[in-house]
Amino acid sequence: KDRDFCLVSETNLHINGHFIGKSKKQGLKRDFTWVQSIGVQFDSHKLYLGANKVAKWDDARDELSLLLDDQPIVLPPGRGADWESASAPGLNISRLQDANSVTVEVAENFVITARVVPITAEESRIHKYEITEDDCFAHLELNFKFFALSPQVTGVLGQTYSAGFKSPVKVGVEMPIMGGEDKFAASDLFAADCKVARFAGRAIESVAGHNFPEVACGSGSAAGRGIVCRK
Repeated sequence: KDRDFCLVSETNLHINGHFIGKSKKQGLKRDFTWVQSIGVQFDSHKLYLGANKVAKWDDARDELSLLLDDQPIVLPPGRGADWESASAPGLNISRLQDANSVTVEVAENFVITARVVPITAEESRIHKYEITEDDCFAHLELNFKFFALSPQVTGVLGQTYSAGFKSPVKVGVEMPIMGGEDKFAASDLFAADCKVARFAGRAIESVAGHNFPEVACGSGSAAGRGIVCRK
């Protein structure tokens, strides 16, 4: 909890995630963490997508914050509303719902679908998250689609696209853990300073004609197993 980790690192794409949660120090049997925000770097730009801290959840209120190069992005209201950047060519953001759900696309680079969701009282009761009334731990459910990755791509998620990747995760155990904190820890949401960072802010020579599978990352609340990412 309260740490930043590199999710994807490529020469013209770097994505860090900021994690919030509850720790064993608070009397729990294990840590529970969720992705509160992501920092996306491409070309010379920095894009922030984050869930606001919320006490009581209201589906009708927009709790998704968006910033480009430290400037707030103001999306028009209503499902299907679009916003195009004048300073970052190819960047388009559109609403999938009236609030809390968007698709972010940078042409020929990536598409990210982000939805802000809370931890409900029922989920907290079932999984013993011990969520209190002052914070519903609003977080991001994410879906990634990439169009320009090289075989050297890295990061917690990025490494799974690299040439010859073999997962170290023991799938049969109750809480599979990938590990790699020493490689993927970052000092800030927009810091490309993890040990395996490749970001240089320039286009790469991608794998031509390859259709990279999508990755969906969520809380895995149905199983109570923290962050779960599936291709």
